[in-house]
Amino acid sequence: MALIKSISGIRGTIGGKPGESLTPSDIVKFTSAYAAWLKKHTGKNSYRVIVGRDARISGHMVNQIVCGTLTGMGVDVTDTGLASTPTVEMAVQSEKADGGIIITASHNPEEWNALKLLDKHGEFLTAQAGEELLEIAESEYLNYAGVFSLGKYETRNGFDKMHIESVLDLPLVNTEVIAGRNFSVVIDCVNSVGGLILPQLLKALGVKEVIEINCLADGRFAHNPEPLPEHLGELSAKVVESNADLGFAVDPDVDRLAIVNEDGSMFGEEYTLVAVADYVLKNEPGNTVSNLSSTKALKEITEKHGGIYYASPVGEVNVVTEMKLAGAVIGGEGNGGIIYPDLHYGRDALAGIALFLSHLAESGLKCSELRKKYPGYYLSKNKIELSPETDTGKILDNIKSRYAGYPVNDADGVRIDFPEGWVHLRKSNTEPIIRIYSEGNDREQAEKLASMIISEIKEGTWN
Repeated sequence: MALIKSISGIRGTIGGKPGESLTPSDIVKFTSAYAAWLKKHTGKNSYRVIVGRDARISGHMVNQIVCGTLTGMGVDVTDTGLASTPTVEMAVQSEKADGGIIITASHNPEEWNALKLLDKHGEFLTAQAGEELLEIAESEYLNYAGVFSLGKYETRNGFDKMHIESVLDLPLVNTEVIAGRNFSVVIDCVNSVGGLILPQLLKALGVKEVIEINCLADGRFAHNPEPLPEHLGELSAKVVESNADLGFAVDPDVDRLAIVNEDGSMFGEEYTLVAVADYVLKNEPGNTVSNLSSTKALKEITEKHGGIYYASPVGEVNVVTEMKLAGAVIGGEGNGGIIYPDLHYGRDALAGIALFLSHLAESGLKCSELRKKYPGYYLSKNKIELSPETDTGKILDNIKSRYAGYPVNDADGVRIDFPEGWVHLRKSNTEPIIRIYSEGNDREQAEKLASMIISEIKEGTWN
């Protein structure tokens, strides 16, 4: 059992003891603290929060507790029901609400769920706001509403339509050219909310044929929900079998996007952002941002178009903060998360799909041919499980000291840039592990760098 509190929200496994996993009492505790934080910082007489959830099995239970707790704190609730994370983010904006809660554990398996907390802009809470909220939760200084001051509850539909129309209205989304290519697209939505919204989006974009797999939004994930190559074998086979032009896979809350080429090969989740950024920068020159664990290919594409690339710590809120400072026109994370400010400041697979299809359609190329236009770097993703007694800070400090002769960035863990590639080590915000990402010109080079660091950590060779 696990309960993790971070800038990504309150995340944990369902069931178990309070304080050790995401139990009903924990849900009440942190939802109450969020409402108290909201009241403290809005200074209004009335408050409204948008609530939405992905399709995972525990979602209905968590939703009932969240909505009941908010109304018990005197906060009005608009419940969108099943909705993607970016849809809820945009709903907060369009409704001019005071905040939002998305009930989703993103790429985590079925036994997990989480509360993703939004501010009035439909963006994740900053680290400072999150720390304040946790202090409120631990102090338990809460004041629930009296019977005549309880919040109102309503359910509302139509936010999917609003989201899709907003994507279609983007100047760089070229539905005419997309329709002219008569695309056949396979989608794998891992039996969550993507199965409700992606078919609508693709048809609205002018895609000729949409082939659906795992699109029943019942939360019974057909495979590991993280859209990584090793989990997308069914999608890859279906693309080839159907003679489709490409395939799209999303995670349960639809903020990450992976692409499969027409020959069943992977476009590469790191290159979702690279390809979309290339298209955006060609039409709208400017700066870009991705996190320290993302491919250096984005930097090269950005500089090719005359822009400046900036790196941020890992985490969507950190990327968004850096994007605003840099005035970036496109940004995101190497896990397939596209952030396009012309739509909103949040990772959005719908925006990614629309911009990528516009790019592919205008290029006149096959998906695999488009991929070959970009550098062929290989990014290796590894992790080391942590025990309770592990001193993560000491490990990172020792690695930083050992490689002080190379360019080192310690804004988020430790990233070392070697002549032949880079390695980034950081403690995960969502799991009890150290993530070790490395990139090289090929697989052998990337894995050699990762193995070197992993061996040193396990053996403690700095001693």
